[in-house]
Amino acid sequence: METKYFNIVSEKSKIEWIGRKVTGTHNGTITIKEGTLVFTEDRFKSGQVIVDTTSITILDVTDPATNDQFAGHLASDDFFSSEKYPEAVLEITDAIPESDNDYHLNGNLTIKGITHPISFYATVYVIGQVLTASGKITIDRTKYGMRFRSGNFFKDLGDTLIYNNFDLDVYITATTINKTVLA
Repeated sequence: METKYFNIVSEKSKIEWIGRKVTGTHNGTITIKEGTLVFTEDRFKSGQVIVDTTSITILDVTDPATNDQFAGHLASDDFFSSEKYPEAVLEITDAIPESDNDYHLNGNLTIKGITHPISFYATVYVIGQVLTASGKITIDRTKYGMRFRSGNFFKDLGDTLIYNNFDLDVYITATTINKTVLA
């Protein structure tokens, strides 16, 4: 049984986020710091993706002062506590093939030191020594201690309510490393 390891190329990988509130949406990016994806017998098997929570950017707020204030709020304890928890980690523990390149992934997501199981779909291609993957993950922020303006915890928020779920569109490029194992 042949196992191949692919290291994530941070400069060619990214996460785009979308958060929603009663009055609209905000969007931005987050950097993937590093990670490894594992294939066994040409099938995606498992992996780890480490996200740099200090890299959160906001793309839809163009005023520099407002953007800085918003970024600071997302880095604060109301949201990601980026100073205390500079990394979020996705451990992929199981990849169930749906078709040639589509997988149902199961794993554990850790944000702010809090871990919960997660499940989502991803498309994965391997061409030569290069792996590309994409998937969409929906996260309930309140499970990770992000309760700021959540209707589950605060009443009468009106148009200041922020919805609990936010979406991550993940795009990964990885290359093989010289760690092929024959079992």
